[in-house]
Amino acid sequence: MKATYGMALLFSLFLISCNSEPTLQKYFVENTENKNFIALDVSPDILNVDKTKLSIAQTDALKSFDKMNVLAFKLTDTNKAEFEMERAKVDLILKDKKYQQLMKFGSGKEGASVSFVGTDEHIEEFVFFANKKENGFAVVRVLGTDMNPTSIMTMMSVLQQSNIDLEQLKPLQQLLK
Repeated sequence: MKATYGMALLFSLFLISCNSEPTLQKYFVENTENKNFIALDVSPDILNVDKTKLSIAQTDALKSFDKMNVLAFKLTDTNKAEFEMERAKVDLILKDKKYQQLMKFGSGKEGASVSFVGTDEHIEEFVFFANKKENGFAVVRVLGTDMNPTSIMTMMSVLQQSNIDLEQLKPLQQLLK
């Protein structure tokens, strides 16, 4: 009898913890195998940077970066309706108050935005969303620990010193063709 109550309690907690709200993470998982999308996970190793030549601030910025997830929708003549539907889904997800918009440029049909999750000094995720009506759209999630706007700017200087491993980016070449 106690086992039955225990199982019921466990099942109830499981149901409560399941969140039906759309999130970018769920969106990525749902579309990774979709033929219209190109999905890519990029590790910090892509930078191929000599860590002995980095400043303390650059080393800290690099340590705060965990990984980057890229999901790109390649627009074709046959998937225009799906493109509009998927772009609208991403727009809706990014309107959630959890995603704080830093900047936006261009129009709703074509342009880009930068958002983040967390607080100003403890950012967990940066989100770059760009869409172009001739090519498709891409969503990039930069995940890390205690990132902040300064560490992102410092990462830019690390990128300048890097010897990026282009092999990890090969799947994106399909989108640019």
